[in-house]
Amino acid sequence: MTPIEKRAVSSLASIYALRMLGLFMILPVFALYAEQLEGVTPFMVGLAIGIYGLTQAILQIPFGMLSDRLGRKPMIILGLIIFAVGSVIAAMSDSIYGVILGRAIQGAGAIAAVIMALTSDLTREEHRLRAMAVIGMSIGMSFAVSLVLGPVLNQWIGVDGIFWLTGVMAILAMVVLLAIVPTPAKSRFHRDTEPVPALFKSVLKDKQLLRLDFGILVLHTMLTATFVVTPLALRDFAGLPSADHWYVYFPVLVLALGLMVPFIIIAEKKRKMKQVFVGAIAALIVAQLLLVFAHQSLYGIVAALLIFFIAFNTLEASLPSLVAKTVKPDRKGTAMGVYSSSQFFGAFVGGALGGWLHGEFGMAAVFALCAVLGTLWLIAAATMQNPSYLSSYMVRVGDVDEARAATLTGEMAAIKGVSEIYILPETGVAYLKVDLHTLDREKLLTFAVDDA
Repeated sequence: MTPIEKRAVSSLASIYALRMLGLFMILPVFALYAEQLEGVTPFMVGLAIGIYGLTQAILQIPFGMLSDRLGRKPMIILGLIIFAVGSVIAAMSDSIYGVILGRAIQGAGAIAAVIMALTSDLTREEHRLRAMAVIGMSIGMSFAVSLVLGPVLNQWIGVDGIFWLTGVMAILAMVVLLAIVPTPAKSRFHRDTEPVPALFKSVLKDKQLLRLDFGILVLHTMLTATFVVTPLALRDFAGLPSADHWYVYFPVLVLALGLMVPFIIIAEKKRKMKQVFVGAIAALIVAQLLLVFAHQSLYGIVAALLIFFIAFNTLEASLPSLVAKTVKPDRKGTAMGVYSSSQFFGAFVGGALGGWLHGEFGMAAVFALCAVLGTLWLIAAATMQNPSYLSSYMVRVGDVDEARAATLTGEMAAIKGVSEIYILPETGVAYLKVDLHTLDREKLLTFAVDDA
């Protein structure tokens, strides 16, 4: 990458991370804080935790499309302002209804797709995978940090203080955007990161992709539902004061991050993706069943959370890779848009359903539901096709007509490691499926042009 590309990727990753940190920090503490709010019920607690996912799922694709017309940075600024307004409303509310409204507005600042599009504007096609990987890692780290930081900040400034802090973080993200993120010379439509409306039907009819969309929905349903009640179990049954909950989350998350690495290596390098994937889903079910029967024990909760996060981290890393391996290379942006919306909708379902079950049937019912959902996912995953182990790759070939595109297709298809290739003259980009282990990158990049 050039220095400008590196600056663009790192600064945009920090904006994404700041926003997600603000959304996630209340996850390990809100169920405890909400008890003092007017109008609180278990269902309302779950709804407050997960409602951001509903507005995010509905608005992220429209936000991305509007950025094609109105500009990337203006839409990101608008989204961050909306997020900050939601944070302030939640911070100033003394009723659960006000917090629910604030969280819904937070999610309405749905800038995820716009950040991805701006990243695409500022990076060359051949570096796009690396750029997206950096942003993906920043999201994962923000989630891990939020689970540890939430209980610590709750002790110092309370949950209302955390909401105020998330508003400040939104303003900081705006400063980063305006002062550090480069402005692209021109914005293009990018099929690898943006959805094509005409392709939604074909993507939604693809049974293999639907399995993966269902999987990410279930994964985030389980995550959110679990944290609707786990903080209460740690305090009320395990006897751990809320200020000390980070003593559980920190070692569990560090160990889980380390222990998931061998599974990712086995999945990718040893080409055991389906076996690792199905095994991780089975581990999620084991973790939830352990919580059903041992959520009154500190050791039981710790063991269950460790198993859960090893599996969760493995699946969170594997699912986007499987989408990229499954979808046709020119439809990746559309498939990832549906996938991302499914992920956020899962957070909403998990919060609302987890809260309702907790109120009606108790904590064990929440964990039991997660085990049932995991079992349904296991059945769906066990019947999926083995992945191709091919990766998406792009090369900008510049302005070409149909005849030149056909010629380039034949020449590039002959390169070692290239399996599929689609050149769309209107985009000037070659979309490929390649075997990264055997790909002759140097020869492939001789076809690349810089027509910025």
